[in-house]
Amino acid sequence: MKLLIRRAAPEDAAAMLDIYAYYVKYTAISFEYDVPEEDEFRRQMEEMSSRYPYIVAETEGRVVGFAYAAPFSDRRAYDWSAELTIYAHKDYQKCGIGGLLYSELEKYLGRMGITNLYACIAVPETEDKYLTDNSLEFHKHLGYSVVGRFHKCGYKFSTWYDMVYVEKMIGSHFTKQEDITYFCDIK
Repeated sequence: MKLLIRRAAPEDAAAMLDIYAYYVKYTAISFEYDVPEEDEFRRQMEEMSSRYPYIVAETEGRVVGFAYAAPFSDRRAYDWSAELTIYAHKDYQKCGIGGLLYSELEKYLGRMGITNLYACIAVPETEDKYLTDNSLEFHKHLGYSVVGRFHKCGYKFSTWYDMVYVEKMIGSHFTKQEDITYFCDIK
């Protein structure tokens, strides 16, 4: 399978939302209960991509995954940290899409001056049909370390789930840190 990793465009919103809808409806990977409307999904995507990378994986003209970065926190002191999110089409899981998307995100974020990456991952106490430890294992495989666990903080499908934060350092931390560059300014 030949994959193209590229910046997401507004016209990708419907395909991306289709991917995401599966996770909302049938898994506890997303703690959302309702699939967002396409217009709202597109608006959030366009807003986020003005500052941070928002990318898709495409094969044979079909979007099969997407990933993006977002602020870790809105406070200025956190500008050098970003939170990552990734989704692969259910039929293309464990095909290497996630690793390629994250690799590309890390390149962009490094060029922006981001030093710390975080991901917030739903995890089960006991794996079930809605949630496994696959996402946590994926992140560990890519060099992320667990830095915190929130117990029974998400309730979906009549089950309480935990949330873990994972972290990966990709940049240097200096006494005088340069300001980050917005993604829209990177060519």
